[in-house]
Amino acid sequence: MSSQAKKIIVVEDDGSVRDAIVGYLAMHGYHAVPAKDGRELDSLLANEMPDLVVLDIMLPGENGLSICQRLLASGPPVLMLSALGDTADRIVGLEIGAADYLSKPFDPRELLARIRSVLRRDARPETSRACYRFDGWLLEEELLQLTAPNGHVVRLTAGELKMLLAFVTHPMRVLSRDALVDLTHEIIDGPFDRAVDLAVSRLRRRLASHGGESLIETVRGFGYRWRAAVVRR
Repeated sequence: MSSQAKKIIVVEDDGSVRDAIVGYLAMHGYHAVPAKDGRELDSLLANEMPDLVVLDIMLPGENGLSICQRLLASGPPVLMLSALGDTADRIVGLEIGAADYLSKPFDPRELLARIRSVLRRDARPETSRACYRFDGWLLEEELLQLTAPNGHVVRLTAGELKMLLAFVTHPMRVLSRDALVDLTHEIIDGPFDRAVDLAVSRLRRRLASHGGESLIETVRGFGYRWRAAVVRR
């Protein structure tokens, strides 16, 4: 195996599923390491930071959602796996910071494609991260921080940050629900209009609590538009 192989930790309590994923990834050139629960994951993380964690939600002890949430601050990107196929469960996983979400059962080729996609996104250079100013607000992408005109730092979930970045990088343009799913990398099977509307609504409430209620406009029949001019630096 190449010394440059990407390291992926596979956290799955079902031994047969875990071994199958590890073996498949190894066949495709990845350094795949198994872990059966959060404790084994923490032991591995203490020695070396991987490039990606493939994480099952239903684990003994600490569940995958909790693990994903605490990895968000300084850990690797997380691709979540779950037998829970409901749209709401997928949204929760993405909202707390998962880079992607795949429902079981899945084709291993789809898992491989999604892993490659996450690793490509995570590999972008830090210099591409920018600051955005609009109507007295400041969004610092590298710090994952939004500051309101009154100087207060507005706490955003990972999902809200992705949605805000989608808008500020496409100001004054009408963005359809499909476009917002693509820009935020949300993976939603089946009807997703309601899920996107709820995500936009949550971001609106967050902005409105600091005087930004008019920043996002609903364009009936088409989608949403960011109304403020944005200066990027």
